[in-house]
Amino acid sequence: MNMWSMYMANRALQLSLSRSMRIYTKTGDRGKTSTYSGKRLKKDDAIFEALGAVDMLSSHIGLARVYCKQTEILDDLRIIQCNLQDIGSVIATPAPTPEQASVITFSLEHVSGLEGKIDGYTASLPPLTNFILPSGSESSAHLHVSRTSARAAERRVVSLLQDHGGDVEAVLKYLNRLSDYLFTAARYCSHLDQVPEEIYTKHDPS
Repeated sequence: MNMWSMYMANRALQLSLSRSMRIYTKTGDRGKTSTYSGKRLKKDDAIFEALGAVDMLSSHIGLARVYCKQTEILDDLRIIQCNLQDIGSVIATPAPTPEQASVITFSLEHVSGLEGKIDGYTASLPPLTNFILPSGSESSAHLHVSRTSARAAERRVVSLLQDHGGDVEAVLKYLNRLSDYLFTAARYCSHLDQVPEEIYTKHDPS
């Protein structure tokens, strides 16, 4: 068994044992925590800022799922949350070894998948000729919040591009496209919920 296989086997054992262990470990009480490779870093390191932003994004999407009524969007959102878990693995493994890079991957095909969804939903929507306000139905409003979280996560990942390695460039492209998907999904849900979009209008003080 090679070193990476041993690490993964040990990780699986730790996860299995955690079912009967306490949630808290106290190992982060002094402001440091570990990457997947075991390196200890301060909790405000760019890696953990990016991980936190992706976690917040997934949580916002989870909330959007509570309000969404469209089966096709619900299916998409669940897959997206799973993809965000994989993205977390990429972010949490800086400068991966060749063995790690072969296991912790994120494919650009996920980006193409989002583009196909965007094109499909857009085809059933009225043309967008004005700026719209983030609003609409309940599901639409929550998807707009998720969209802003996707942009925030994207900004955090940008800071990792130079030195991180792995599939972080694919991750960045996915997050960029994800915000476009969430915008389209918000419009799609509002359209099917028969809630008109609110158009931006300039208001002069008077």
